[in-house]
Amino acid sequence: MQGRQIKQCGLFSLTLLATFLHCSCLPHSTGGKPFPETAEEIASYTKVAKSIIDLAVYGNAQNRSYERLADFTDTIGNRVSGSKNLDLAIKYMFSALRKDGLENVHLEPVKIPHWVRGEESAMMLQPRNHTMAILGLGSSVATPQGGRPMGNSMAYPWPNPNDAGPIVRCPMGLPITAVWATLIRSITPFSINSPHTGWQDYQEGVQKIPTACITVEDAMMMARMAKRGQRIVVRLTMNAQTFPDADSFNTVAEIIGSEHPEQVVLLSGHLDSWDVGQGAMDDGGGALISWEALSLLKDLGLRPRRTLRTVLWSAEEQGGVGAQQYFQLHKVNISNFNLVMESDLGTFSPLGLQFTGSAQARAVMAEVMKLLKPINTTTLEEHGEGIDIEMWMDAGVPGASLHVADSRYFWFHHTNGDTMSVQSPIEMNLCSALWAVVAYVVADLEEMLPR
Repeated sequence: MQGRQIKQCGLFSLTLLATFLHCSCLPHSTGGKPFPETAEEIASYTKVAKSIIDLAVYGNAQNRSYERLADFTDTIGNRVSGSKNLDLAIKYMFSALRKDGLENVHLEPVKIPHWVRGEESAMMLQPRNHTMAILGLGSSVATPQGGRPMGNSMAYPWPNPNDAGPIVRCPMGLPITAVWATLIRSITPFSINSPHTGWQDYQEGVQKIPTACITVEDAMMMARMAKRGQRIVVRLTMNAQTFPDADSFNTVAEIIGSEHPEQVVLLSGHLDSWDVGQGAMDDGGGALISWEALSLLKDLGLRPRRTLRTVLWSAEEQGGVGAQQYFQLHKVNISNFNLVMESDLGTFSPLGLQFTGSAQARAVMAEVMKLLKPINTTTLEEHGEGIDIEMWMDAGVPGASLHVADSRYFWFHHTNGDTMSVQSPIEMNLCSALWAVVAYVVADLEEMLPR
């Protein structure tokens, strides 16, 4: 998950979510027919929604998304942009989607960044010898051969783990020309000596220096040492390399609409991950429920009026690179995109959706969410999230993101801890059910969501 805010080694400004209050001031009309008629139409999907929920949560599809994710991540592992593993992941998913019987399964070419971490280490030499756990940030340059000693503390703890704060904090009074590298405390509410990686960019015209994240524990220790006036020296070795952009693909599968195949409800997650852990949480789960939603509808023989299109993005972690190229390719048909959906904050216990759209569209979505009462996931929050869909929302297309109980997300985010052990089959069942119900109903309504 790259995020709508700057996010580096877990730096992420959490946006306060305002709860939408369903009140008597709802619009009289959604644009075509009176709103009460639209609400009545949505209520008529109660039995269909229950059949989707039953299949996903209690029926033959129970645990299927979890088992698919486990096979995928155990087989491929992590999938950083430009890597052979990402190539293997795309081939795996292309084959699996076709084998599942989905329609119009294809790959759309994109160019993506190719950065390789290489070997890296950090050793504290003063005031004592101590091996530090680090993860270099994506796009970082390497240190000179033999490593680079760093004097005084280059990392300070921030008081609030959810506050990104300044990107880099250097020793007070040290001239910028003397800064050899930067070490950044990983921003996380919980740590077991676990550094977090992420993507960073260099400002034009500024000398490029190596950048890595250290653990909360080491950052706090160095702060205590500095407070005592002790000299801190760290030897940093990083062998990172940046190569020319690599060829890659966004992976696409559909259920083609019965009446308006040119109109689209898009579901998505990103297939790439960082080069640590398995990328199960970020964002294997989001990708798999976007596949599973189509599988559930196919199994039930449900074909909506409009096309349901699942897109598994490439190079999200580098700034939504694959999604940006998809937008440039398809924006000519923007009037046909009914709703864009993204899951990229984990597939923990679902609460509902975050939504961006007009007041009329929000009123429609609030009625759709009522269909999820059997699994208690009816919340409709403001502000749809997702770097892969934000350009569509900025252009006026309604957008939704999965809203989950994500308090543990940044424990594992961009770390070696992002593995299948984070995932729950029960929670993934519920996420899949929510994703499928919303996508199907919105795609099948007589009218598109009002802009």
